[in-house]
Amino acid sequence: MIRFVARRLVGMIAVLFAVSVIVFVVFMVVPKQNPAQTLAGKNATPLLVKSIEEEWGFDESLPVQYGTMMKKVFTGQLTSYKPRLPVSDRIVEGIPATFSLTIGAALIWLFFGLLLGYLSAIRAGGWLDRILTGVSIAGISIPVFLLAPVLIYFFATKVEVFPNGQYVPFGEDPTEWLKHLILPWITLAVLSIGFYSRVLRSNMLDVMNEDYVRTARAKGLSERQVMTRHVLRNSLIPVITLFGLDFGATIAGTAIITEKIYSIDGIGLYAAEAVAKFELPPIMGVALYGAFFVVLMNTIVDILYAYLDPRVRLGESASA
Repeated sequence: MIRFVARRLVGMIAVLFAVSVIVFVVFMVVPKQNPAQTLAGKNATPLLVKSIEEEWGFDESLPVQYGTMMKKVFTGQLTSYKPRLPVSDRIVEGIPATFSLTIGAALIWLFFGLLLGYLSAIRAGGWLDRILTGVSIAGISIPVFLLAPVLIYFFATKVEVFPNGQYVPFGEDPTEWLKHLILPWITLAVLSIGFYSRVLRSNMLDVMNEDYVRTARAKGLSERQVMTRHVLRNSLIPVITLFGLDFGATIAGTAIITEKIYSIDGIGLYAAEAVAKFELPPIMGVALYGAFFVVLMNTIVDILYAYLDPRVRLGESASA
C-alpha cells in the first residue's frame, strides 16, 4: 500500500508540472500579443509594460520565463497590476467562502443522492421508483443560472425566509453563516443529487444480479442485511470515485456561477471578475489553484479506491 501511495504522489507531482507548463504555454507563448502588454491589462501605460517586461524577464529564454512564473507562484509574488495586489492573498481570502459553499453542497448532494438512489433501487419498477426517477431527471435538467433566480425570488424576495446572497464568515456569526448559504447549497447540490441517485440505482441493480448476493440470500440473511452489507457497500465504490472527481471540480471552478449569482466573495467570484476584466495574473493563479485541487482529489480517490478494493493495488503490483 505504501508503494502504491508513493507512486500516486509522484504521478500527482508529474501531472501538476505538466499543467503548469500548459498554463505557461497557453498564456505566455501562444498569444501573438506582447505578454507584458497582456499582463498589464487594458489601457496600460508604456512605463508599466516596460517594467513588467523586466520583472518577468521576457527577453530571456522560455525555460527561464517559465521558472520566473513558477517562482512568482510559489513565493506569492504573482500580482494583478490594476490594482497591484498579490493573487495568492486574494485566493487565500476566498478559500473560506468557497470551501463553505462546496463542502456544504457536497454533503447535501451526497446524502440525498444516495438516499434517493437506494430507495429507487429497492423499489425498482414501483410507483416510488417512478416518482424518484422523475424528480432526479428534473434536478439534472435544471441549470444553475435558472434555479438560483427562482429560489431567490420565492425564498428571499417573496417570502423572505433566507437572504438573497452575500457571505457571512462562520466565526463572525454561525447562524447568519448558515442562513446565507442554504440557498446556494441547494442551488449547487440539486444537479448532483439527481445524477448520483441515478448512478447508485444503476449500480445497485447490477450488483443485485451478482452470484455473491444470491449466495448471501441463500445463507438466510435478511433482505436488509443483504442490501446494506453486500449490495450497497459494493455499489458505493464507483460513487466514491465520482464524488472525488466532482468535489475537486466544484472547488476548482464549477461553483463560479453560484458564487457570481449569490455574490459570495470566494475564489469563483474572483475568477469571474478577473475574466470579465481580462486580468491575466488572477486567471493564471486561479487556473493553477483549480488544477491543484482536481489533481489532489484524483489522487485521494485513487488511494481510497485501492484501500476499499485491494484488487486495484494488487493488479498494479502484478503488472509492474
